[in-house]
Amino acid sequence: MLDSFATRDTLKVNGSSYQIASLAKLGQRFDIRHLPYSMKILLENLLRHEDGVNVTAKEIEAVARWNPKAEPDTEIAFMPARVVLQDFTGVPCVVDLAAMRDAVVKLGGDAKQINPLAPAELVIDHSVQVDVYGSPSALDENVKIEFQRNQERYAFLRWGQKAFDNFKVVPPRTGIVHQVNLEHLARVVFTTDKDGQPWAYPDTVFGTDSHTTMVNGVGVLGWGVGGIEAEAAMLGQPSSMLIPQVVGFKLTGKLSEGVTATDLVLTVTQMLRKLGVVGKFVEFFGPGLKDLALADRATIGNMAPEYGATCGIFPIDQEALNYLRLSGRSEEQIELVKAYAQAQGLWHDENTPHAQFTTTLELDLGDVRPSLAGPKRPQDRVLLQDVEKSFRDALGPLTANRRPRNGETSNFISEGGSAAIGNPANAVSDSGVLVEKDGESFRLTDGAVVIAAITSCTNTSNPAVMLGAGLLAKKAAAKGLKAQPWVKTSLGPGSKVVTDYLEKTGLLKELEKVGFYVVGYGCTTCIGNSGPLPVEISKGIAEGDLAVASVLSGNRNFEGRVHPEVKMNYLASPPLVVAYALAGSLDVDLSKDPLGIGSDGQPVYLKDIWPSNQEISDTIAGAISPAMFAKNYADVFKGDDRWNHIASPDGAVYQWGDSTYIKNPPYFEGMTREVGTVDDIHGARVLGLFGDSITTDHISPAGSIKKDSPAGRFLISKGVEPKDFNSYGSRRGNDDVMVRGTFANIRIKNLMLPGVEGGYTLHVPTGEQMAIYDAAMKYKAEKTPLVVLAGKEYGTGSSRDWAAKGTLLLGVKAVIAESFERIHRSNLVGMGVLPCQFQDGENAQTLGLTGKEVFDITGLNDGESKEAKVTATAPDGSRKEFTVKVLLLTPKEREFFRHGGILQYVLRQLAGRKAA
Repeated sequence: MLDSFATRDTLKVNGSSYQIASLAKLGQRFDIRHLPYSMKILLENLLRHEDGVNVTAKEIEAVARWNPKAEPDTEIAFMPARVVLQDFTGVPCVVDLAAMRDAVVKLGGDAKQINPLAPAELVIDHSVQVDVYGSPSALDENVKIEFQRNQERYAFLRWGQKAFDNFKVVPPRTGIVHQVNLEHLARVVFTTDKDGQPWAYPDTVFGTDSHTTMVNGVGVLGWGVGGIEAEAAMLGQPSSMLIPQVVGFKLTGKLSEGVTATDLVLTVTQMLRKLGVVGKFVEFFGPGLKDLALADRATIGNMAPEYGATCGIFPIDQEALNYLRLSGRSEEQIELVKAYAQAQGLWHDENTPHAQFTTTLELDLGDVRPSLAGPKRPQDRVLLQDVEKSFRDALGPLTANRRPRNGETSNFISEGGSAAIGNPANAVSDSGVLVEKDGESFRLTDGAVVIAAITSCTNTSNPAVMLGAGLLAKKAAAKGLKAQPWVKTSLGPGSKVVTDYLEKTGLLKELEKVGFYVVGYGCTTCIGNSGPLPVEISKGIAEGDLAVASVLSGNRNFEGRVHPEVKMNYLASPPLVVAYALAGSLDVDLSKDPLGIGSDGQPVYLKDIWPSNQEISDTIAGAISPAMFAKNYADVFKGDDRWNHIASPDGAVYQWGDSTYIKNPPYFEGMTREVGTVDDIHGARVLGLFGDSITTDHISPAGSIKKDSPAGRFLISKGVEPKDFNSYGSRRGNDDVMVRGTFANIRIKNLMLPGVEGGYTLHVPTGEQMAIYDAAMKYKAEKTPLVVLAGKEYGTGSSRDWAAKGTLLLGVKAVIAESFERIHRSNLVGMGVLPCQFQDGENAQTLGLTGKEVFDITGLNDGESKEAKVTATAPDGSRKEFTVKVLLLTPKEREFFRHGGILQYVLRQLAGRKAA
């Protein structure tokens, strides 16, 4: 490394000496005392990687002299210490790496050149589905089904584990990637040998899941990226980014009685979404930190994608050290973290100089109130007392076109009443559909909670809410309550540690009494792996065209994500998930209406069974120990017999077969060493015209595959029976399936087809309505390029590179939207799809665009132009001309784009290095 500012120094700790890039020494040249914590980590990263090419002294100085109010305009190169993957996004990453090995050989390079240089750890957590629930055998049966369904994928990952250096796999039935990352993989301070000398530096991480930010809670700077950007990082390519603005979020006070970390994070999400923090760092500070447990911080960090920020970070302080000790880290590592943080000005206590921020928000924790979020966005927070009204407001549009059924009456009930579902004592309406299941008869109505899931990394990492749910279940069971018979209940702990402390306290049995049995260790419902509803429930929903609901302790509740038959989805704390399972409906005000009738014939209210903060604290104190973590993570990469008996091939180059799970992708077909240009686009048709908040769930579904969809028809043609379809997420290693699933979400609305829901479009030349995939292939045969038009927040949600890959493979050359979510815009660039933004105040509607026009996008000037001219020619020959912003934001992005994408860029670099 170069050392233009003479910052190389030695840190002595635990009897060892480490080389460091000293921020204290840099502070002798620049006043960096008031830089935010996250900016100091970026600064250290630049100092350590200075090479005069990717990182120069000028860029280091730009960060050292950071102006918090300046608009981002300076490009820097960031290199994470490691990469963490989950299996839905990780499998296509490994597929791409395997394909790159083939391609680099064809370009004259060596297959071994494609090998992770930074440590890469993959946690298999997204594949388990809730097929079986509500029984002691649910966990084992679901795992058995998981291995049967995913044998080909797991064999491929076992090949990757052998073929690639620096690549480890955490097998199934271990935990959720972000919780495993927080509890075990995170180093906080990293050490490695470089040029024969030991170095210490901040642990930084890229993850192929947007909720990688959960590890921000323990002071680790990292965020979610698309798989293609993660692959580049693994191969030693720095990530190009603009020096960000940093929003300071000041916390004061402490949470009130009965308020959870989930309520807090939903409040924070709403506040930051309102402010607008896309592309910005968010950093938490203030006196409220001292009473905020590490698990609560991790909960807030986890949901950075929901509030739109790149990260939501907390500094290293005594609470971080306490957590490292609790989670079984060695005393040597804890001492290193403390010594390093103090030496580098990264330590936070009451004497820490106040940081300067771009802007600041403030929240008194005492003002937070019990909340949920829904029915379809994480930022749509609803106070507990207003959930019934929220449900009713959402119900109208969902049932507006429904024909009344014979004898149907209003679903709504009188003021102060209870839901007319399942409990004869509360029945005040004959609406809904009569259902018989397991010998019980009940009436299923709009608002019925058919899924109640304690799931997702957001909350299952937090002992306070998990034990709180257990305590609430215990009190409910004592009063004779249990989940209503139409509710599919599930408990998906984030790690085996959670199960251990629930068992130790006896609360796992209490959760089971009310219906919540462990179904698996994975994301389950939050990722759309909720599994099928009971046949009787599905039939009732279809018969009545009912608008039913889910309540889950997750972080995502976008349309069509949780379950295709469930139209309303609410995020909630684990205790509230249990409460709504007991009530069985959203058409009830739990702040004043009873949950149900107890065994003594008396109504039971939520306030009767809600555990006190003191009860929860006392339970935590006796429940968790470092030994639990040490035991569960002792052989974390080993796996069980099922995993270790999976046969897998050997060799540096993968032998591709005829799998419907794993396939050599077409990205490198016909690739040469010659670099291309960024050309103007002529004669393009619109594949889809969309409104606001089109998420990556809409673009690249992760849930079930319908048998009459293009993907379903393809699988059937390959001899796969519908019962063996598995999910879109599990088949991300096969481009034939995934391109057919792109824009195939059952809730997506293409405005070219008013009143039509689902993945359809208009093939304009023939006027024919058809599936988006079929139309795209027809346009491809006609050699017609495509564009997509969209509104605000295009690409919100999970960091799915397939949302960009599928877009490319459909033949889309450009996406023009009012605004983009950070990761998806980056993914589009990385795949060679041009992201363009309407000018402020303009969109397809204001410009009068219908989607039937022919589009020309000109003036790109090989990617150098900040703006381009768009000419839209209508069927009658009239033209509309307007300008759009070209969102190739940095010189590096323009270079990637000329190569056709980031992977092609890396391949040419490696092959050229070989030739040289």
